[in-house]
Amino acid sequence: MIFVRRLLAFAFLALACCPLAAAAPASGTTITFRKVFKTSYPEFVEIKVSDSGAGTYDIRQLSDDANPQPMKIDPALVQKIFDLAARLHNFDGIDLEMHRRIANLGEKTFRYDRGSESHSVSFNYTLDRSAGELLDIFEGLSRQQTDLSDLVRTMRYDRLGVNDVLLQIQKDYDHKLLPEPQQLLTSLDQLAADTHFINIARERARNLAARIRASGT
Repeated sequence: MIFVRRLLAFAFLALACCPLAAAAPASGTTITFRKVFKTSYPEFVEIKVSDSGAGTYDIRQLSDDANPQPMKIDPALVQKIFDLAARLHNFDGIDLEMHRRIANLGEKTFRYDRGSESHSVSFNYTLDRSAGELLDIFEGLSRQQTDLSDLVRTMRYDRLGVNDVLLQIQKDYDHKLLPEPQQLLTSLDQLAADTHFINIARERARNLAARIRASGT
């Protein structure tokens, strides 16, 4: 009996001292990014990321109906998003606005939800480095999802327009605007193998897929 009590005490101490448990995001937590910028394209962007890696995106004009679509995000990027949110106190009681006269760049909002707990912060422009890094991730996810949607659409309905979309994707990749370019690989491989598309588009898709694989990102 004494041995069992000692074993339980040791197990409890080991769990209490485990640094990985403290570093993981709370289960059932969601980080939401929203950007509203009238007269731009798109005017509305909303991306939700849960700690499980599941998420949704809704990218459209304000006059369009809401249409969130599912998306999957790599666990390493999910952890980075939650780590940055934690640096920003999960958006609780912080002010990210620069508070200087500057052009309207669209209202950006970060929101943290966990059960009944909810915090949010909105800003036009910020100088906070952690907020800027988090913004870059979400802006990148928005750009990446737009590129992927354009590629899938043109592959289905506008085969001659595929090459122009590939040129845009290549440009975004070269400028490191895509946080998870590997999400494009399935469509790029399908295009490269399909003889219904012009050779220049197939070759461009093949080369871009090879670059993405070679970079490991």
